[in-house]
Amino acid sequence: MAQYLSAKMADSGDSQMAMTWTEANLAVTAPGQIFELIDAEVMGVKTQIFKNAPAHLGQVFAGARGHGEKTFLVYEGESYSFTQAMDQIDALSNLLANTYGVKKGDRVAVAMRNYPEWVMSFAAIISVGAVSVSMNSWWVEDEMDFALQDSGAKVLICDQQRFDVAAESCKKFGVKVLVVRAEKPLPAGVDKWQDALAPHLAAGLKCPVVEISSDDDATILYTSGTTGRPKGAVSTHRAIISALMGFSSRNSVLTMSGTKLKEVTGPEVPTSFILIVPLFHVTGCVPVMMSCFIAGLKLAIMYKWDAEKALEMIEREKITNFVGVPTQSWDLVNSPAFDKYDTTSLRAVGGGGAPSPTSLVGKVNDKVKNGSPQLGYGMTETNAFGPGITGSDYLAHPTSTGRAVLPMRVEVRDDNLKSLPTGEAGEIWFFGPMLIRGYWNRPEATAETIVDGWLRSGDIGRLDAEGFVYVEDRVKDMIIRAGENIYGAEVESVIYDHPAVHEAAVFGVPHERLGEEVGVAILPKDGLALDPQDLWKFLEGKIGAHKIPVHVVVMTEPLPRNAAGKFLKRELQQRLAKGELKAAQRAK
Repeated sequence: MAQYLSAKMADSGDSQMAMTWTEANLAVTAPGQIFELIDAEVMGVKTQIFKNAPAHLGQVFAGARGHGEKTFLVYEGESYSFTQAMDQIDALSNLLANTYGVKKGDRVAVAMRNYPEWVMSFAAIISVGAVSVSMNSWWVEDEMDFALQDSGAKVLICDQQRFDVAAESCKKFGVKVLVVRAEKPLPAGVDKWQDALAPHLAAGLKCPVVEISSDDDATILYTSGTTGRPKGAVSTHRAIISALMGFSSRNSVLTMSGTKLKEVTGPEVPTSFILIVPLFHVTGCVPVMMSCFIAGLKLAIMYKWDAEKALEMIEREKITNFVGVPTQSWDLVNSPAFDKYDTTSLRAVGGGGAPSPTSLVGKVNDKVKNGSPQLGYGMTETNAFGPGITGSDYLAHPTSTGRAVLPMRVEVRDDNLKSLPTGEAGEIWFFGPMLIRGYWNRPEATAETIVDGWLRSGDIGRLDAEGFVYVEDRVKDMIIRAGENIYGAEVESVIYDHPAVHEAAVFGVPHERLGEEVGVAILPKDGLALDPQDLWKFLEGKIGAHKIPVHVVVMTEPLPRNAAGKFLKRELQQRLAKGELKAAQRAK
């Protein structure tokens, strides 16, 4: 099945007479098709699954050997073919199973920057039936300590910087450690990657055979919550494979439903991705890294986000797919260096993590010669899969996050969990085999989030008559001013149209009488000043007066973000309340 996935990832299918979105969904998933859906019961819930899906991810990784000497990973002057990467993966698999005693179901944590070894570690862990625990590389010691204890990790694979943070925790919990790219002598009992793998590489052993079922646990990704301890979202093999097949299936649905992409001029180039988001984040892990594994695509890994360096890499490696948070797309097309580099290889520019400013959609379309803007709406809890939009659909619906494809279902519900009619705003719910099975050691959180197989997104939004999803805000980020609901995303979208605005985050400011007022923190574009008075004048008439921010904070540094690239609005609220930030106040 990996071969089918590969073919579909690389080629979205033959052009056909346009169908409706519903017709295309049904045609792509009909009996006899690669993406045929059948009814099944998964962990007690009746759903639809892909009939032709691989049984588990170990099969997917093993199939990657078939890509042979094709370039797989590129990083800072290093290059690995699929054969070279798979040799390392097989060696690590044997080290984990035969030296470290890792058995099916054991948790193995990975904490490092975006290195080739992260990719290899992920594949090896899962191939031996263990559970890959993705550790946030920005965590401090207390956070690493919590996640190692919470997950019960048996082994930690990490780089030097993360080892320095987690060393005492590993000693405390008896966690075995393998250090990648060690920069100094390691303590006794701590292994260095190249030394530990050497005998297994020399022996040429293949990955140990382990019986793995579709509903076995495969990954734990800790969600980037802004309050309290993070939750470990647990995905099964089936969930991840379903998401990957869903991404591939969507390409066919887009083609058959008449979505138009840019007419490409110049030579065709092989599909490839640039990795600009963390691998410990679901976007970097599943739709980017895993897609390359399956389809035999080149993955060019950036050490650290820098727009000009990204442009240089796009030109050098002839990158076709740019997937990041909207800020990165914004930085790319607005870089003063953009015209210095050849970006004609790009076919898609976008990503997810947050709604894109409407002005960005047109800017990407205008500046990227052969590339179309795109946006995906997924979550850690959906393995990044969800509604998506690109090309002519995105230009026609620039405030939408797109439409879902089968087997995912989307509903908008009210506070009583009742489905709402088209056009009415409520909480967005998801259903399908790509959802997590729950949160690690958090039965109460699982029960709050997953109800009868449906997952609560925590996002406020609506569906239109054509099935397009519009995300208007997070449930908890909604501002209630004198009984009026104000959606921050709506206000931010208008603010981003101001020519001096680079970043903007809207949040609630407590008010004795009104409950809350609207506040905003703004980082101006390089070389430009932002006068709050000018902003207020600019916003008049563009949004209701009650939605115009009363408090405007002009930042001199980038707005705080979590590892997924989302603004930390509560942090901004708290810093303003403590007087650490100063706001200009609009006259009543």
